[in-house]
Amino acid sequence: MNQKNNRQINDMKHPENLFEEKMVKDIFFTQISDKIIILKVEQGGKFRYVYANEKGLEHANLHKNDMGKLLTEALPKEHAKHLIHYYKEVIETNDTVVFLDEIEIENGEKRIFESRLTGITDKNNTINYIVSVTRDISYTAFEKKQLMESTEIYQSLIIHNLDAIFSVNEKGRILNVNPASQEMFGYSENEMLDRSIYDFVDRKSVSDIFRVMTNTLLGEPQTSDCIFIGNEERKINVQLKTVPIIVNEKIIGIYIIIRDLTEQWENHEKMNFMAMHDHLTGLWNRRALMEHLQMEIANSKQKKREFALLYMDIDRFKYFNDTLGHQAGDVLLKQTAERLGTLKLANYRVYRLGGDEFVILLPGHEKREVNRFSQNILALFNIPFDINGQDYYVTPSIGISMFPADGQDSETLIKNADGALLQVKEKGKGHFRFYRSDMKDAFPNYILMEAHLRKAIEMNEFVMHYQPQVNLKTGKIKTFEALLRWQNRKFGNVPPSQFIPLAEETGLIIPIGEWVIHSVCSQLADWRNKGYKDIRVAINISPKQFLQTNLPEIIQKALFMNQLPASALEIEITEGAMEDTIAALSMLHRLKKIGIIISVDDFGTGYSSLNYLKRFPIDILKIDQSFVREIQVNEKDAAITKTIIHLAHNLGMEVIAEGVEEEDQVQFLVSAQCQKAQGYYFSRPVSAKEIEQKVLYI
Repeated sequence: MNQKNNRQINDMKHPENLFEEKMVKDIFFTQISDKIIILKVEQGGKFRYVYANEKGLEHANLHKNDMGKLLTEALPKEHAKHLIHYYKEVIETNDTVVFLDEIEIENGEKRIFESRLTGITDKNNTINYIVSVTRDISYTAFEKKQLMESTEIYQSLIIHNLDAIFSVNEKGRILNVNPASQEMFGYSENEMLDRSIYDFVDRKSVSDIFRVMTNTLLGEPQTSDCIFIGNEERKINVQLKTVPIIVNEKIIGIYIIIRDLTEQWENHEKMNFMAMHDHLTGLWNRRALMEHLQMEIANSKQKKREFALLYMDIDRFKYFNDTLGHQAGDVLLKQTAERLGTLKLANYRVYRLGGDEFVILLPGHEKREVNRFSQNILALFNIPFDINGQDYYVTPSIGISMFPADGQDSETLIKNADGALLQVKEKGKGHFRFYRSDMKDAFPNYILMEAHLRKAIEMNEFVMHYQPQVNLKTGKIKTFEALLRWQNRKFGNVPPSQFIPLAEETGLIIPIGEWVIHSVCSQLADWRNKGYKDIRVAINISPKQFLQTNLPEIIQKALFMNQLPASALEIEITEGAMEDTIAALSMLHRLKKIGIIISVDDFGTGYSSLNYLKRFPIDILKIDQSFVREIQVNEKDAAITKTIIHLAHNLGMEVIAEGVEEEDQVQFLVSAQCQKAQGYYFSRPVSAKEIEQKVLYI
């Protein structure tokens, strides 16, 4: 305490009011928890005890009869010497003196006490008395130590964090940045301090950052994906997190934590484009159609409006393709895609599903407008197609379904538009038709085929063929893909492209799929008994079968009955089977728990996503034959194939190329370090007997 703040007293022993003296004494010396002792200053640097409250007596190990004694008389010599040093300092400096003592109490615990010595002066400004107030600050000292440690940890966390961390005030002014911020943005600390955080935000993201900052200042931590700007106008795609800086229950600023996702974003964009677009024409693909169709159905239901789905193919395209070659066919498809993009109507989308099949989604238009739009499509084909300097004329056939009249879900709308297209084909091609409900009666063959399909297992009409998968490095064959064939007494050899969709639609795919699992396991057991023990066979599992909750139990039972290890079996699923990520993830984990190998068939044509490759326990990627077919002549196909192989290797996955038919394709795949390949170049799918005779060896 400074001299001007020292309390002056005239006579501490003679208050005018004895009652007040007693009350003050009682409060001051008995009730409060601080340890209070008053000493009188005497000549020769001596100090005499005058008063001590109960806590003071206890702390100093004094008794009431010690009052009136000199400090040196009441305390041990060393302790008295220690205290006299501080009391003399009060007299010499005429100021308050504070010192700490660490004392071990009865149970051995060490406590920290703070003592404040304050001089009391008379009217001549001479210190006659010294008041000692002592309190236990052990907990406070511990808190300070913890605070210092926490501060050091916090500073280390910020300084060494790989993410950029800014601290800004409530107006967004930058107060502090860590080294990672400087590296990420390309500016020095001095170039960033005291600038607005908005100086580093892309214009498109300013409103997002303002919303994030506003909500954070209300005490709500935020997360957002946005774009920042580094030096040289470099765009940085980031994930941003904010937390409020709270001091004394008041928000005084914001911590902004920024993670650079530019590389991941660019890779994701590339993969997402590949996943959502047809690689030949650049149009949206089937996956995009299914996503957009779901959104359009929901939107149209909400707005109570119609929309049209047009299913189109090119008449005699197969003949054109076979006669002039695949390259000419590809040119025709590209030019068709370009023409479909020139129609003078806003807000329509064009998709290529594969081959010569195109779909057009036309939202918000009535049947009369769709009719006129379809006539304009036909008119596009009145102009010849210039292919290699020669004019060719082709015509389209179009089937149309309308929402909601012809279906209120994606599957029904596509099926009915396809049904209308088939009617166009039967009625002469080169025109369009709207779906009518009586078209269902126009396909008796499908009804009859379904009846035969229901009895196919019972009639023993199914047979399994196996296609070898060749190790491109060693030339050895240890794995096969199992392919189902139907040899029907009425329809003959029915292509899988006909009966598999029918089995899916009718639900027969479930018992058929179970038959395939048991049949393949039985064949594997037979081969193992003959000495071919290190063989693995891949089974195709349909999306419907994949969602059956008892699928793992069915597979386990088949393995157990045939005494097979789980490693002998591989399950192939399509990307479409994984659209329901939660269900797919659960099923895949259950299959992996058994020990089954998981492969993704036709990779790159459906639900391609870096996200599911990261999350799902996938062992093998199978490159779709649509990429492999043109790798020698199409730079995009070659680049996509190499990218898929490189990506799979980095993720620890094996790669198998499908549809290999030429030696040049094999050489390309070998140079790209693809592990395995299958296709007609090596072998068609053949019976188990032929596999034994021509492929297997002990």
